Amino acid sequence: MDNKDGIPVTRPDKSKIVPMTILFVVLCGFSFYMGIIFCSEDRFLSIYGQISIKSPKKSSITPLQIKYISFPECSIDFQDYTPCTDPSRWKKYISRQPTLLERHCPPKSKRKECLIPLPDGYKPPIRWPKSRDECWYSNVPNEWINKQKSDQHWLKREGEKFIFPGGGTMFPNGVGKYVDLMQDLIPEMKDGTIRTAIDTGCGVASWGGSLLDRGILTLSLAPRDNHRAQVQFALERGIPAILGVISTQRLPFPSNSFDMAHCSRCLIPWTEFGGIYLLEIHRIVRPGGFWVLSGPPINYKRRWRGWNSTLEAQISGYEKLQDLLTSMCFKMFKEKGDIAVWQKSQDNNCYSKGVRDTYPPKCDDGTEPDSAWYTPSRACIVVPDRKFKKLGLSSISKWPERLHIPPERISMVHRGTAKAFKRDDSKWIKQTAYYKKLIPDLGTDKIRNVMDMNTAYGGFAAALINDPVWVMNVVSSYATNTLPVVFDRGLIGTFHDW
Repeated sequence: MDNKDGIPVTRPDKSKIVPMTILFVVLCGFSFYMGIIFCSEDRFLSIYGQISIKSPKKSSITPLQIKYISFPECSIDFQDYTPCTDPSRWKKYISRQPTLLERHCPPKSKRKECLIPLPDGYKPPIRWPKSRDECWYSNVPNEWINKQKSDQHWLKREGEKFIFPGGGTMFPNGVGKYVDLMQDLIPEMKDGTIRTAIDTGCGVASWGGSLLDRGILTLSLAPRDNHRAQVQFALERGIPAILGVISTQRLPFPSNSFDMAHCSRCLIPWTEFGGIYLLEIHRIVRPGGFWVLSGPPINYKRRWRGWNSTLEAQISGYEKLQDLLTSMCFKMFKEKGDIAVWQKSQDNNCYSKGVRDTYPPKCDDGTEPDSAWYTPSRACIVVPDRKFKKLGLSSISKWPERLHIPPERISMVHRGTAKAFKRDDSKWIKQTAYYKKLIPDLGTDKIRNVMDMNTAYGGFAAALINDPVWVMNVVSSYATNTLPVVFDRGLIGTFHDW
């Protein structure tokens, strides 16, 4: 094309204009950035001088200030101090029910800000598994319980040590033979069907300790009472335990969690107060799970004379207990000698037969079945949710397979999926390997009791499953409730509010 003067004109190539424009803008931006960096010596030094260049001028950045706080050591009187179960405050809570033994944390003005001292002569704990049978007397210097219970073979002092012969009020021939008989009555204890158990009124936790060799993880529960903190013996022995009592508040566990519950002469008045204590056992035992009782009123025909009771009273107590359990959809499974076993209904048919007008009624007050942190107990039945088909003992996978199978109840968790479960497990395998580099004792017999203070699905505990440790998985009472997932995979844990 010619212009008006007849000179040929070439049209600019539009395809080249756009890339050139972009290049120009990029170069301008880069030049501006480099100008900021290199044209201001002060700016350059303030960014990089703190790493490798010492600026001759004083830096304008204030270094991080860390304020160290030191706490004094409490007096020796506090070596057995448990702030939320403090005997000095019991008189405020005396009533017919043992509410005084529940958690009653002191107000802010009464809280101690000092470090609990070690007992005089404290020694590093004896290593597992030897610790199950003995511990240093100086670590748990409780002479009162030694005098009261040595004749029942709970424990006995020999020189510098407490020895645990494995005896108990209801198993004078040793806990091993007691558990052998129990396994004969409940074959599910032998094949991985039963994995988690709770022992209410555990004493020094010999029953739970014996079950560890049989693949059953038991949480031993006992209050701070006139025996002092019995669970301190359990923890010193390396046996899972927690302070607690069945009373006016729910236990800090979700519903349908334990495969088995056990009481050996724990002296809990099961049929009193509307059966509220037994209803709590019903809440925390999963469908098809077992409740085992030895002691009054079991085997009353043979033992009633030694119970400071009458035959008529024991017959009445046994009949009341049987009627109450039947109304809760427990059925007698087996009974032999001093041991009676009931099994919770495998399905919901029992709870919905006709119009339920018998006592106790089904809970319908809107309280979440898993709400269990300072939640009052109620005299009603918590019916398992029908939508979970693999919640029962006969449906859930056996141990150890269940450890790595995403539980059905993960669907209750926000964004809880099988993929999220697997991802959490993978993360904790890597994280635990890193922890072991930082703490070489982790995974050896030098560390036995471990607490995961903020667990999700129990991945840390799962990663340590082949090591000589046990892990208490803690889920915050105000966080997403993932604790049912922890129990469903065959681990143990508790709610807590830090």
